[in-house]
Amino acid sequence: MKPPRSHDTLRILIVDDSDFNRRSMSEILINEGYNVVGQAGSAEDAIQIAHNTKANLIFIDVVMPDISGLELTKHFQEKHAGERYLIMMSSLNIESIIIESISNGAIDFLQKPFEREDLLKAVEKIERLTEKDSH
Repeated sequence: MKPPRSHDTLRILIVDDSDFNRRSMSEILINEGYNVVGQAGSAEDAIQIAHNTKANLIFIDVVMPDISGLELTKHFQEKHAGERYLIMMSSLNIESIIIESISNGAIDFLQKPFEREDLLKAVEKIERLTEKDSH
């Protein structure tokens, strides 16, 4: 078994009110060698953790207990445009939510439940973008 490769460019934050979802995603990403810098169960915690860890890839669930994921995405885009990649996640399969996510600054959207491969493809896509931006 080969050791997971190192992915130094990404500092990943997972924002989801489901502890199970946060832990599952973190475990997958860490096992693949990604740097998960934090997990948040609320938008308020996400803002604080993103600031403290300088997270540059943030997965955000649409349905959150305090501020909606859509509003949180808008916040990050207004305050930190170009500094962070945002990927929205939801079990709601509503086209207007996907459109609003993208218009609020999300670069991708994952439909829950998603497979391990879908998560990794989304992260690899962002990794390619960060490599392109750094050259």
